[in-house]
This record gives sequence, C-alpha cells and structure tokens, in this order.
Amino acid sequence: MKKSLAALAALVAAGSASAQSSVTLFGVVDAAVSYYQTNSKYVNTALNVFNPSNPAAALPRPDVRQSQWVLSSGNYTGSRVGFRGTEDLGGGLAASFWLEAGIANDTGASVTPIGLAFNRRSTVSLSGAFGEVRLGRDYTPTFWNDNVFDPFQTVGVGAVAISMLLGGAGSAGTIGSQIVNPNYVRASNSVSYWLPPNLGGFYGHVMYALGENTKYDPGSVTPDLPNTQRTGRYAGGRVGYANGPVDVAAAYGSSVIGDNYFAGLTRYLNTGNVGASYDFGPAKLYGEYSHVELQNDRSVPLLSGPSGDITITGYLLGVTVPIGPGMIRATYSHLQADLNNVAQVPVFGVPDPKADKLALGYVHNLSKRTLLYATVAYTKNKNGAAIPPALPPNGNVGYINPGIAELVSPGAGYRADTAYGYDFGIRHVF
Repeated sequence: MKKSLAALAALVAAGSASAQSSVTLFGVVDAAVSYYQTNSKYVNTALNVFNPSNPAAALPRPDVRQSQWVLSSGNYTGSRVGFRGTEDLGGGLAASFWLEAGIANDTGASVTPIGLAFNRRSTVSLSGAFGEVRLGRDYTPTFWNDNVFDPFQTVGVGAVAISMLLGGAGSAGTIGSQIVNPNYVRASNSVSYWLPPNLGGFYGHVMYALGENTKYDPGSVTPDLPNTQRTGRYAGGRVGYANGPVDVAAAYGSSVIGDNYFAGLTRYLNTGNVGASYDFGPAKLYGEYSHVELQNDRSVPLLSGPSGDITITGYLLGVTVPIGPGMIRATYSHLQADLNNVAQVPVFGVPDPKADKLALGYVHNLSKRTLLYATVAYTKNKNGAAIPPALPPNGNVGYINPGIAELVSPGAGYRADTAYGYDFGIRHVF
C-alpha cells in the first residue's frame, strides 16, 4: 500500500512539473528557385576625353551583364530549426530559453562553417511583472524597425534597399566596405531589458553588447593591433506604441566597428530609424526613415584633410493587400550616401551614390503552415552605389565596380547600373 501511494505521489509530482514547464521544437523550411542579374556600364568622364596619344581611352566599352539561376533558401522566412522552453517559477516569475539555428536547406548545410550552431538566437531570460531580462545573442533594437516595417521582412529579392547595404551585400569595393557592421542584424554577448506587455500599447527594449576586449594597465603595454580594443560593442534601444491598426516605433543604436588604440581612433556606426504602419483593413501601409552615420572619433582632431565620415539616409514606402487566401506585397525604397567627407578635395563635391528599388510579390496560403510565394524586384544604382539583387549567401553575382577611391575622384571605369531578382518558392513551418 505504501509503495502504491509513493508511486501515485511521484506521478502527481511529475504531472505538476510538466504542467509548469514546456519545451517546443520548431522550425521553418523555405526554398525557392531564384534568378539574379546585374548590369554594369562603362563611364568616361571629362578627365578621360579623347587623347591622340591614347585613342583607346575614348572608345566605347560594352555593358557587362552577370546572371545566375540558383536554388535559394529563406526568401520569405529564414530557414531555421530551434528549441524553446519556459519554466514557471511561481510568484509570476518564469525562466525561458531560446536556441535557434539557421539552416541552408537548399544544400542541407548549416549557414555557419562549423556545423549546426545557434547563430540566429541563443538566449536565456527571466521574466515577470517587471518585464524581461534576456542574455545571449539576439536581434538588435535598430534592426527590429527594418524588419517589422518592411513588408518583405528584409529577406529575399524584395528586401528594403538599406538592409541590403548594411547587411553586407555588395560591400566589396563600394561604400559597403566602409560600413561593415557585424551587429546590424544581431549582437552576440548582449544583455537586454524588455518592457512588460501590459503598458497600454507601449513597448520597448534596450540592449548592451560587450566587445569582450582585454584592457591593459598601463595602456602603453596594449598590443599595437587595430580593431582589437573596442570593436564589437553595441548599445541601443527601441520604443514604440501599437494599438489597433496603428504601430509606430523609433530606435537608435551605436556599434563600434573599428579602432586603433595608439592612433586614438574609434570608428562608430550610429543608426537611427523610425517606422510606422497602419492597417486600413483592405490594405496595410508601411513607412520607415533611416539615418546611418559612420563616425571617426579621434582623440586628437585632424587639422586638415577629410574626416572619412559617411552619412547614409534611406526611406521605404510599402503596402500589403489581402486577397482571398493570399496577399500582395509592394515596396519602394531609396538610399543615398554622402561621401564629401571622404573626398581628398571636397571643395569640388562628390556625386552622392544613390539607389532606388521597386519590389512586388504575391503570397498564396495553402494552409496555416504552408504557403507559396513569388517576388520580383528591380534596383537602379547611380554614382557608384552597388546594391545587388540578393543578400548572400543566396546570390553571388556582383558588379564590375570601382573602389571608393574612384568614387571620390571619378575617372573612367565601370559603374553598377541595374539589378533584377526573382524568387519562386515554398515555405513550410513546424
């Protein structure tokens, strides 16, 4: 009898524990047949007019087209597999974890070279009436606006133009090489605080990511190696209000993307954006404005010469229209970079690199978990901007394009012109 009672007590305890804790396996498998194309044009400026001693300099050059058909991954929703769980600690407290790994299901490989790694999100948190404290790798506050207020959610050929630049696409030999930011989408080694969800529609969170760099005392023994003393740090926050059809939010963040201790130089990439959406029912409208500044902070100010600072502004206008079991998505986005502080002779001015992008897509829901999608996008680059048709690793077609030195001191050479992209895919969630 005692053994039976003990067994019953154990079952009750186990049932109680399982009711207070949960673990979920989840994932997304998203694959598409995609086509990417870039076109580059040869530009011959006044500095390279006909010269009898070099007549070849004035000869026309053919346009260069590069194209590629691929089986791509994650063009509607990033492909992933993950585990998440919550434990009820009582008194309104809960402990949670979230481990999420990106996968490239077109090849069956991980998106990281070291095998399956929880590179998308890897957090543990404590939540309650006070809000939530979260530790680990997670989205940055400034990326949230790009993602939430872009109808294409910054993936596929339809992704907003500024996300293509800041996310690292087309960085070789263009302004993108100056603003490579590993903390654009996510930050590792971060601590964040999230407001509780019961604030009458107000929401927000702040994040600080440690660079985990070694500090030396005295400073004279610091190794003379660039990008080792401050690089990697991120600090940012986001605040917003959502109620009924309205959602509006603003965010700001600063990431250290380079440093030189003995030169007294720290390179910051400061990002601010504001976005909004309004759901009319028959259609939902989106808008976002972004301001990004590369700031070279020096302990001893330059007496002459360009500072090397770059300012980039961008905006997006978008709409989604539900139609039966499907939805139409459309966006127009624009970005523009100011390179006058990079030019060696800024008095002459430097034409601002610009890019305009149009994207149109249709989504057809086959069920709550499975859908088909198609997207087409067109990008027009001007004055050396080089926004490609897709974010890596899906596409690798680039441009015959100059480096930043040619952009600030223009001469003859190829310039990025147009880009086209198409996605035809299927997405399944589990």
